[in-house]
Amino acid sequence: MEKATFGLDENVASAACYVLTWLTGIIFFLVEKDNKTVRFHAMQSILTFLPLMIIIWIISAIIGVMMIGAAGMGAVGIWGIFSLIIMLIWIVMLLLWLFLMWKAYSGEKFLVPIVGPIAEAQVK
Repeated sequence: MEKATFGLDENVASAACYVLTWLTGIIFFLVEKDNKTVRFHAMQSILTFLPLMIIIWIISAIIGVMMIGAAGMGAVGIWGIFSLIIMLIWIVMLLLWLFLMWKAYSGEKFLVPIVGPIAEAQVK
């Protein structure tokens, strides 16, 4: 098995790109210069999880502003909808996170729709 970042086997380094989602993606993308497989997984981790986290941060900020200015039950109902959206995003992220780590560790190159082809183009 080919060695990669930090002396790890390629499949281990590829899976590690997803461990702390976009954060380990950035670390591995910056450190790994030669192994295109690890670079692909690092970029896919960044492009998959960073936008999802930004969406969660934005919705959370909206909820925070609404709760500060909540004067009636309408704001509470909308808060519930936004909270449900955040919960669904977290569930999708958790399942995708586990799936991508498993695929990477198995040595499979799974392309996440939309971001996968972009990540692949970035490492060629």
